[in-house]
Amino acid sequence: MPRRPQFSLAVATALTLGSGLAATAAMFVAVSHLEYDKINLAFEQRANVRIGAIRAGLDAAVEVVQVTNQLFVTVETVTRHQFHDYTAPLLQRYPFIRAFNYRRVIGDAERAGFEAGLQMARPGSGIVDIVDGKPVPAPRRARYAPVEFVEPLAGNEFAFGMDTATSAEVVDTLARAIDGGRATATGLVSLVHNKRPQAGFMVIMPVYRHAAPTATPAERRAALVGDTAAIIRAEELVHSILISNNLLDDANLRVVAYAGGPGGAMIPVFDSDGSGSAAAPVAPAPAARSLLASVAQRVALDQQPSLARNLDVAGQPWRVEVVEQPRPFLGEHFGSLLVLVGGLLMTFLMSALVQAMVRRSRRVQQLVQERTADLNLSNQRLIHDVLERRRTEKALQESEQRFRQLVSMSSDWYWEQDEQFHYTAITGGFGEKAGVAAERLLGKSRWDGVPGMEESEWGQAHIAQLRAHENFTDLEYPMVDDQGGVRWFCVNGEPVFDELGVFRGYRGTGTDITARKLSEQRIHHVAQHDVLTGLPNRSLLQDRLGQAIAYSMRSLHPVWVMLIDLDRFKFVNDSMGHKAGDVLLMTVAARLRSALRDTDTVARLSGDEFVVILSEHVDQRLSVDIVQRLMDSVAQPVMLGSKEFFVTCSIGVAVYPTDGAPPDSLIEHADIAMYRAKKLGRNNFQFYTPAMNEDAMERVRIEGALRNALERDEFVLHYQPQVDLASGEIVGMEALLRWQHPEMGMVAPSRFIGVAEETGLIVPIGAWVMRAACQQNQTWQDEGLGKLRVAVNLSARQFGAANLIADIRRVLAETGLAPACLEIELTESLFMSDVTLAVELLHGMKALGVNLSIDDFGTGYSSLSYLSRFPIDVLKIDRSFVAEITRDSNDAAIVASIIALAHNLKLAVIAEGVETEEQLDYLRRHGCDEMQGYYFSRPLPAHEFEQLVRQQRRLPLLEAIAPDILVA
Repeated sequence: MPRRPQFSLAVATALTLGSGLAATAAMFVAVSHLEYDKINLAFEQRANVRIGAIRAGLDAAVEVVQVTNQLFVTVETVTRHQFHDYTAPLLQRYPFIRAFNYRRVIGDAERAGFEAGLQMARPGSGIVDIVDGKPVPAPRRARYAPVEFVEPLAGNEFAFGMDTATSAEVVDTLARAIDGGRATATGLVSLVHNKRPQAGFMVIMPVYRHAAPTATPAERRAALVGDTAAIIRAEELVHSILISNNLLDDANLRVVAYAGGPGGAMIPVFDSDGSGSAAAPVAPAPAARSLLASVAQRVALDQQPSLARNLDVAGQPWRVEVVEQPRPFLGEHFGSLLVLVGGLLMTFLMSALVQAMVRRSRRVQQLVQERTADLNLSNQRLIHDVLERRRTEKALQESEQRFRQLVSMSSDWYWEQDEQFHYTAITGGFGEKAGVAAERLLGKSRWDGVPGMEESEWGQAHIAQLRAHENFTDLEYPMVDDQGGVRWFCVNGEPVFDELGVFRGYRGTGTDITARKLSEQRIHHVAQHDVLTGLPNRSLLQDRLGQAIAYSMRSLHPVWVMLIDLDRFKFVNDSMGHKAGDVLLMTVAARLRSALRDTDTVARLSGDEFVVILSEHVDQRLSVDIVQRLMDSVAQPVMLGSKEFFVTCSIGVAVYPTDGAPPDSLIEHADIAMYRAKKLGRNNFQFYTPAMNEDAMERVRIEGALRNALERDEFVLHYQPQVDLASGEIVGMEALLRWQHPEMGMVAPSRFIGVAEETGLIVPIGAWVMRAACQQNQTWQDEGLGKLRVAVNLSARQFGAANLIADIRRVLAETGLAPACLEIELTESLFMSDVTLAVELLHGMKALGVNLSIDDFGTGYSSLSYLSRFPIDVLKIDRSFVAEITRDSNDAAIVASIIALAHNLKLAVIAEGVETEEQLDYLRRHGCDEMQGYYFSRPLPAHEFEQLVRQQRRLPLLEAIAPDILVA
């Protein structure tokens, strides 16, 4: 038989090699693209976070100037001491601010008086110009704009008295601020008098004459009396923004900030790597000519992603660039390199295999030719060759059958056992994969290496399978490896028989499933433990409680269940953020664990509530000292950020079996006892008693009756007069809710308002109050009582309702009451959580024409900047301040300040809780507009209020608030 040409076999190997290389190259390019896309996406996300933080920080820096300017808007004449006290905390909080100053515009005739004031603050001072970096007396001019106040003065003496009217940059910036009606920044200037010379800029905001019109630029120029300004160090500003947001810890990102300078040039002011210039762009790599060239170019020229954004900071352009620093190619592209190397290796192996098969095929063909030629030699040789060939074919068939069986079983290693189930062979890198030397198991059975297997049910069942010569799959068992650790294995096996059907042993595969078992254990742990604190959760708590009760029933020792609730935890979340709240919860959990025995259980029930289970032992008696120890451990100070915070707790204790309650009620009883501790002032503990159920039943009773109170028309309104202090007339009234229950009598608001808030019933009740108050006011006006204003309180749930404004409009339309006769009272806490939404809602209500008032002013967290944004008409001074104005100078000063502040903001003031003539005289002397309180009248039913108003109409105005007509 002619031989096949050599080149045809070489082509087969070449085709295998070529197709493998092509597939490897395609996969490498595809994976590389995915890696580059992932890198670019991650970079854009991190870059946008930093650019957004810088944008917000720059806006906040400008807002500091606006806040400083509010001092001159609120106070007509600001003293140097006031300016110092107002700016000192701002300088401490914002170290990037070089100085605050106030420049006053004066004429030449005012120069002498102005310089006299400067010399009182700093002898030898006067109006100066800066020439060659040194101050010289300013020549006579018609108009000056000298610096009157500068804080801090130390280090800024050169600016004290400096006339900025000659600075084109300052004059131009002030003009833009007047035209735009907002704070405006200068371009970059060099802060040569700084400790370390650096670039900075000035944010300027005009100050106008009080009560002067400022609607147009012309009016603002006419009303200009000066300006406030802040000199800001640009580099420290950007650095503090990034540091405060933890955005400088990524060494792979370079952040560069530019600001507008002279001539419109963009000057770098911050560079996170300290070089002071932007990163140079990286040129793109040339097109690859081959696979190896492409790999080399990718390694040598790894791309550097970059992102830039233009910002507007108080009218000045800024630019922020974020550049990805070069990274090691291997770390970012390990996957594509792995694909490349693996593909090349597989290609070469397949090519070698094809070449080997080609050579084997040639050898077989050669043998066939030789055997055919030898057939003619002798029959005996032929018979011998035939028998030999049959034996060879049989061996090949057995080998092929074993190979197919091994391939059919997914395996990590292969093992064989003899008729006595002893290992005879273990292959597949068993020692490296399982951590157990193969020599340790050879000659032994499986149960010889697994202690306790023969005695266990699953082990006996497996041995029975082996003796019955049955297949087995997914047999899982643990085993100690050579390092003393526990490994889990999963094995499959099948019996082996010879050609006569005689049993010869077992063979099969094994897999290390330790990772899966550990994952199952972790999942089981997560299912029964709190993720944040690691304490048992509610599910595991019930199991531990059941065990404790069972122990108590056997030993006749009591079990204590304590429910621990942190005091003022909501304040931590609201004021310091949920991250601080999580730190506090983890700290408290660790302290509770350390204060208890190992046999005790502490679990997190929900939120800031923890449950502790204590079992009494013969040598460890339970006592109240344990409860006090827990309270003391919780009360230790906690560092939340840079602040030291003290937290206390309230604890309720339920005892089994002395309480005589079923075990499943122990947590409920502890909860009732804990609420009793809360009512007693917090930071104490209470043991449950059956009498405590009365409070809980009272709440259930109140809630049940409250749900039907509206339908049964059980609510009534009482009205407390509001008196004008100038005329003595009743000008309005506050509508106050009362509940007349047929069985409980007149229920005090303190008993049901809280329940109504918690259950949401306050929304329909509040809607009824508003409708009833408006209807009653309109009825009195129709009967000739005059234009009275009725004030209605708005609850937090009502304020958050989506249809609030539509409901108010509907009530006014249906009752016919003029909007000006309705005043809606709001507490400060209603709109502090979302100021933007609150401003929108308040403006929507104001558009209806109603009056808006802030109730209990001074007890919340309002700031002057928020107060100026809210369309408020009235401030109500809280009764806690009014009660002590004649005895406490601090409260008296607070009341006088609130009245002055309200009048400066064109707001009316009502004082609540006026009970004595001395209080009334003090309020009248300081210009309070209106009052309400028991000195004039308590809240009255509708008919009594009507009689009071009619009676007053018949008396002279000055006698309207005389004591002889006061209602008790």
